[in-house]
Amino acid sequence: MWILRILLLCLALPAAADVVVFPAPEAGGRELVVYSSLDSPLARPLIEAFQAIRPDVAVRYEDLLTGEIADRVMQETDAGQPTADLIFSSAMDVTVKLANDGYAREARVANAARWPAWAEWRSMVFALTFEPAVIVYHKPSFPDGPPDTRAALIDWLATAPYGSIGTYDIARSAVGYLFLMRDMEHFADLWTLVRAMGKAGVQVFPTSQDVIERVNAGTLLLGYNVLGSYAADQALRLPDLGLVLPRDYVVVVSRVALVPAAAASPDLGEAFLDFLMSREGQTVLAERLRLPAVSLEVAGKDSAAAMQEALGAKLRPVAVSPGLLAYLDAASRARVLAQWNAALEGGE
Repeated sequence: MWILRILLLCLALPAAADVVVFPAPEAGGRELVVYSSLDSPLARPLIEAFQAIRPDVAVRYEDLLTGEIADRVMQETDAGQPTADLIFSSAMDVTVKLANDGYAREARVANAARWPAWAEWRSMVFALTFEPAVIVYHKPSFPDGPPDTRAALIDWLATAPYGSIGTYDIARSAVGYLFLMRDMEHFADLWTLVRAMGKAGVQVFPTSQDVIERVNAGTLLLGYNVLGSYAADQALRLPDLGLVLPRDYVVVVSRVALVPAAAASPDLGEAFLDFLMSREGQTVLAERLRLPAVSLEVAGKDSAAAMQEALGAKLRPVAVSPGLLAYLDAASRARVLAQWNAALEGGE
């Protein structure tokens, strides 16, 4: 009986985070707490750049899954306890829901005045990256280039080798589900495409990395709706991996940040957020982390500015807004998953 009680207690405890503490370069006695879905080794350049201008601040960085971040903030706030000073998450919908449900505060940051209207909501939730969905392909298999529109992709699938295309498993990938929902809004023949992928023996995976590795190896020839930030970074060192932005339209998602209402040190959360939105912080994101920045002041071929110049209205960024909450509706999600599965199996 006592073993069962211990097991139940363990199940009730919050998930363990990967915690890294970055000591303050100078004595100051203050600590910034960050809950983030960005791996801590990737976050190090951001934190060190912030500490260069705030050497009095130590940073406690807790690397969590996106769902765990939201759960921690809600549980700690509801218990009357302090929570993180800033959260930085790749789950746009879940983070907007936190703000909508009262778990965020209005952030007083100087750089908010120049932020794009689509990239912030009520001065509480801010998009910090500009990450397109791309098509990745095995270069040796496409000497003349891959299909670069969804219509061309449907045509290619009609004669493609069986099992040669991969994409997200939308039941297990939040970003994959978000990409599909945006496709539903922008591409009238989406289900024709999904049925064509099903007939061609599409393989589905929970992460971009799963698709990228197989495309580079040639076990997949093409990957659809892969997160471009990961693909672009790896294409620099994987000679057989190519990527292309679709010419018909490009869905863009963002990592977002907010200062929780129950932050122990909201001023430090605001200071770090303001840094992330500054030209310097956005440049670190783009150049050191290979995450395209929202700021139009940041140059580079993978920047939002370069993509907007090249693609204009074909870019379809996901706005930071309560409209994202519709993607969390359980009944709607169940219907979409059923339609997805039926289309992959050749149904209507």
